Amino acid sequence: VQLQASGGGLVQAGGSLRLSCAASGSIFRIDAMGWHRQAPGKQRELVASISSGGRTNYGDSVKGRITIFRDNAKKTVYLQMNSLNAEDTGVYYCNTDLLEIGDGVRRRGYWGQGTLVTVSS
Repeated sequence: VQLQASGGGLVQAGGSLRLSCAASGSIFRIDAMGWHRQAPGKQRELVASISSGGRTNYGDSVKGRITIFRDNAKKTVYLQMNSLNAEDTGVYYCNTDLLEIGDGVRRRGYWGQGTLVTVSS
């Protein structure tokens, strides 16, 4: 199973970006999907998560500015980020909790490779 994240880049403060993360491989079912971020010199923190049924959870610092949604048919999770500020700068990692087909079906967790978001003030 692989998670391929994309959409990061350089944006001015107040601007918007949309990140996407597509899962591929021997997947029986994808349950939770989410995004974390890590700013320079700081610990990785939750940005947002979404259950298979669409229930969402957001980090306190992004509520009202960032929306997570998913397309189950495409096995993809998105992060729409608006009103970006310098504190949103960091590497954004997608992650997922899923059932993988291998020697039977097993629950596994995966992380994507990260995509860099830089917000200039």
